[in-house]
Amino acid sequence: MNTTADQLSLDTLIDVTPEQIRQFREDGFIKLKHILTPDELRHYGDAITDHVMANNPHKDRPLEERDTYGKAFIQLGRIWENSAVGRELTLSKRLGKIATDLMGTRGVRLYHDQALYKEPAGGFTPWHVDQQYWPLATSQTVTAWIPLQATPIDMGPLEFGKGSHLKNIGRDLEIGEDSERRIRDAIKEHGVVSSFEPYDLGEVSFHYGWTLHRAGGNTTDQPRKVHTIIYMDRDMTLLDPKTENRKRDAASWCPGVQPGEIVDSPLNPVIFDYDA
Repeated sequence: MNTTADQLSLDTLIDVTPEQIRQFREDGFIKLKHILTPDELRHYGDAITDHVMANNPHKDRPLEERDTYGKAFIQLGRIWENSAVGRELTLSKRLGKIATDLMGTRGVRLYHDQALYKEPAGGFTPWHVDQQYWPLATSQTVTAWIPLQATPIDMGPLEFGKGSHLKNIGRDLEIGEDSERRIRDAIKEHGVVSSFEPYDLGEVSFHYGWTLHRAGGNTTDQPRKVHTIIYMDRDMTLLDPKTENRKRDAASWCPGVQPGEIVDSPLNPVIFDYDA
């Protein structure tokens, strides 16, 4: 891509190869290099960081006073609704097409987006699966994890359990110290191999909603800045939310949608569609 800072367009599309698609579906995740340029990361990263710092829910609460989840990162959702520049990144066709091709759907909708900023000295993110929280009827969901800087091991990149999306491990566990311990033990018992590698500048990972993952702490003096976009099959229907977590998610991210209906509320726009 020859995109410059003055001509940024995240509608510039990238093709994934059949081998990358096979690897994603087998492992439950994939890391792809050169998805975003340095200029793009600087432009979108600066705007998202300004928004996150201005709206940091922990800004009056030091790390030592938070629980394990609160120490793991600053979590701020609805970036696309509250930041015009962040909206461009979340709704970009480039990333949406990659998610579509990896899953093999005809298109994707937004479930929601969020920033996950791990502060200097921020703690580890426990083992967990995302879809435990989501009232979505199928497994056709994928998260794009977008570091806004190069992310070495000591900054806390994601660690994945290879093939764990095909195993019933940790699917009833909320994220926390208990999920860290129990999933870690189950991974050993089931022989799941983990993948824990740094991210180069411009590298983006994609993982299924049922893929086990965690992150180490940030032992550097710089924040680990990450933007995430959660995609779902454009034809995804709402699952009857039985748990409190899923009830809260349905109300937050799928307002007005009834069980069995396609999740097409105003908060769930189609991002990429081959039929459009």
